Amino acid sequence: MSIRVCVGGATGWTGESIVAAVLASEEFELTGAVTRQAAGDTVGVVRIAPDVRDALAAPTDVYIDYTHPTAVYENVMVAIEAGVAAVVGTSGLTTQDYAEIDEAARERGVGVIAAGNFSITAALLKHFSGIAARHVPHWEIIDMASAAKPDAPSGTAQELAEFLGTVAANEFARPVDETIGSREARGATIGGAQVHSLRLPSYVISVESIFGLPGERLTIRHDAGSSAEPYVGGTLLAARLAPERVGLTQGLDRLLFDPPSSPA
Repeated sequence: MSIRVCVGGATGWTGESIVAAVLASEEFELTGAVTRQAAGDTVGVVRIAPDVRDALAAPTDVYIDYTHPTAVYENVMVAIEAGVAAVVGTSGLTTQDYAEIDEAARERGVGVIAAGNFSITAALLKHFSGIAARHVPHWEIIDMASAAKPDAPSGTAQELAEFLGTVAANEFARPVDETIGSREARGATIGGAQVHSLRLPSYVISVESIFGLPGERLTIRHDAGSSAEPYVGGTLLAARLAPERVGLTQGLDRLLFDPPSSPA
């Protein structure tokens, strides 16, 4: 049987590519689409709904969210309440948001897979940075995105910073609170690391993890191009696996590099 999919943000930059891939696939079936601005229009044979609750009236296995940081939390909670697995590609969720989503998903017995970035090179950035953090105890993160991006840091950078904080303790030669001048110039402290967000024209998403030792330095960088195509494969992999899980799984790297028997 096909995996029945509803896409939130179906006419957006990433959502449009996800919808096209679902429609072209024999493995997935598009059963719902959500975009307020295009509500009432159709994509394939599916009528676009104004909200997730309306779209999930049709039988659905997985809800995929590529909407907006201000809407994603409520959308995912609606899907969980409906007993529908969710894949979250929208950034802007906090650590507390993820904890509440995990709790709700476990209570309802459904799976949620979320990633700050569903591209393979972003997953490799996180994976290789985790290896580096075990050997180099000094790092900072630079997060670059388009001038119009409303949230900071990006989901990619936040997920990376929080992950590295679980791998090893970041050491500071001088505590950030002892900064002379503007403390804000040292960036935000996330997961024990300093994260610096740039928002300028010409960027899509770029994230660097920079590791330093006396006399040597390692930089690991992910750059996204102008197409949403890199996110399609990882998103559909998550959509394939989400109905088999319970609770929150965070990060595409968990799907690619963890053993299959690893708990969610």
